[in-house]
Amino acid sequence: MTDTQTAPTPAPAPLSLVPAAQARQSAKDFKSDQEVRWCPGCGDYAVLAAVQGFMPTLGLARENIVFVSGIGCSSRFPYYMNTYGMHSIHGRAPAIATGLATSRQDLSVWVVTGDGDALSIGGNHLIHALRRNVNLKILLFNNRIYGLTKGQYSPTSETGKLTKSSPMGSLEAPFNPVSLALGAEASFVARTVDSDRKHLTDVLQQAALHPGTALVEIYQNCNIFNDGAFEVLKDRDQAAEAVIRLEHGQPIRFGTDHHKGVVRDPATGDLHVVEAAGNEDRILTHDAHATHPTTAFALSRLADPDTLHHTPIGVFRSIQRPVYDTQMTHQLDTATQQHGPGDLTTLLTGNDTWTVAG
Repeated sequence: MTDTQTAPTPAPAPLSLVPAAQARQSAKDFKSDQEVRWCPGCGDYAVLAAVQGFMPTLGLARENIVFVSGIGCSSRFPYYMNTYGMHSIHGRAPAIATGLATSRQDLSVWVVTGDGDALSIGGNHLIHALRRNVNLKILLFNNRIYGLTKGQYSPTSETGKLTKSSPMGSLEAPFNPVSLALGAEASFVARTVDSDRKHLTDVLQQAALHPGTALVEIYQNCNIFNDGAFEVLKDRDQAAEAVIRLEHGQPIRFGTDHHKGVVRDPATGDLHVVEAAGNEDRILTHDAHATHPTTAFALSRLADPDTLHHTPIGVFRSIQRPVYDTQMTHQLDTATQQHGPGDLTTLLTGNDTWTVAG
């Protein structure tokens, strides 16, 4: 099995489990024979190890798993996974993966992309995959910099960022990927951190089980061109006061001894961080399954792009809505039953074609 080869195209069938004789898979089974080539210390290594480690828990044969990437440091990912995969073109991974997922429902399709690849040239492809709710799992590595092309500011870099392409500071306001996904009506949206293996694995497992598009933003360190961008969320002492861990059904409290909480301003509807003491009755309980994304969006806005205080991580939203692939298959089956199988030749030479005189 080669790491950039695409799978053959039999008729769609349910995802197959690993044959009984091969049931005991391990992370080693998902490691390809390719040398992993990222800069020493890059956060991509941690994400790769976490993905390879949790893949066996899916109980799927490797030939039923596909990784599609775009362009960027993170997009080398398919080379290192011993599954099918494709290193595609800049920003177009969601479009290519959509075609694969809708035509091959027997596959578990994953997209690996970066903040530049997904949110700049690939922005339109990303939001339309999210709104359609195609059965894709999208891992968006966010290091807030263009690493592959040597350190230009990216769509998630903070305003005022000094880089080779913005020597006097970036004038642009950054995207918040979680806010963007929620605005596109994504049915599953989460955020995690590369260095928190337990949390990262838990979020990936929830995304894998979700029917439809699941977007996971992964804060990932680029130690060459943007080192320490998320240090406040990784340093043990600072993280206790900065990281808001979202858990469905649990009060949104954080800080040392959970002395802080998130409340809603009754006048404006905005969310604020307050001291929990004296505000226990006002502290919100996280509801990832809420029909409307209003509160999830408000939670995504708590993180200041400059200081990252206070930054929620976890699953913001996880709801059930119709999956595009299933709807499309039903529509095609209905058309076939009503009108018979399609005839491509008739379509191409029918009444809606004409010849232009030379």
